[in-house]
Amino acid sequence: MVENKDIRHLSLSEIEAFFHDRNEKSFRAKQVYEWIWRKTCHSFNEMTNLSKEVRELLEDHFTFNVLTVEKELRDPDGTIKSTFRISDQTLVEGVFIPDNGRTTACISSQAGCALNCRFCATGKLGFFRNLGFTEIFDQVVHLNLQSNSYHGKSLSNIVFMGMGEPLMNFEEVIRSIDKITSGDSLGISPQRITVSSVGIPEMIKKMADDNVKFHFALSLHAATNEKRDQIIPVNKKYPLQELTKALKYYHLKTGKRFTIEYILFKDFNDGLEDAKNLAVFCKSFPVKINIIDYNPVEGSGFHQSSVENVKAFVNFLENKNMVVNVRKSRGRYINAACGQLALNDNIKVD
Repeated sequence: MVENKDIRHLSLSEIEAFFHDRNEKSFRAKQVYEWIWRKTCHSFNEMTNLSKEVRELLEDHFTFNVLTVEKELRDPDGTIKSTFRISDQTLVEGVFIPDNGRTTACISSQAGCALNCRFCATGKLGFFRNLGFTEIFDQVVHLNLQSNSYHGKSLSNIVFMGMGEPLMNFEEVIRSIDKITSGDSLGISPQRITVSSVGIPEMIKKMADDNVKFHFALSLHAATNEKRDQIIPVNKKYPLQELTKALKYYHLKTGKRFTIEYILFKDFNDGLEDAKNLAVFCKSFPVKINIIDYNPVEGSGFHQSSVENVKAFVNFLENKNMVVNVRKSRGRYINAACGQLALNDNIKVD
């Protein structure tokens, strides 16, 4: 038996052709398309301006493979972690983060992750599969509903910083962004979207060649190969020299500044020599630097840097006229903070 195709994988013209072949009125296709993308419905029964017969026709030929919410956890700081179940029963997590009047959706691009970064809980899960563009899109829809329900406004920002390496699922990530930003759908500006990656040089160059409109952030965390090899295994395949060439190409081609993300680990990458190495790495292109708190991950062997070391590290960079922001963790008590997504709902206790 052939499984019915997910209707969200059809273009408007394909839906029009479906109705045309069955002698149905052509405007039905636009009604269906609007229900799917602008109204973000998840079943044919929700399409209330279609007759029962037309809804049954669609039900007979297509399906909706939608995410369902398995559970939600709320942190005292207002952060909400949602565990989503996909149609094949795979689980992924997304996080809604309110902060200083802004609301951000942190979404996943893969179930699990293959990169096994030492400081990241997701990597310890291993890799299950890439997410399809509708599975990514559904996370945004749900977290946008949370933003509207709890804060009375739509999402301010979307970050691809959840489970997985977005540039290793590039095609589906791009398709999801196309839908998220489309005027026929959510209409969220690409300037409010950031894709974060540990750095896959050929894909960074592809982003430049494609002239993507969203923002790019590089998860660096160490500015020498010796240290980065210890925490990000893929650095052995793509060392900093190769990554630097790709970043130079990205800036030359796009003229854009990108973000460097740098987690400070106690007594590993938080000294003044490390700050100097980071400043040297950033000389080749205009960047802004986000300094991020380390969030505890069992078995990693890492600990949070001291307040004094963070201050000294930041002061060194600012004295080099670099743009530096210190990002405080959100959602740590529900294992929803940066690096903690691992389908583990044990509440952290200090």
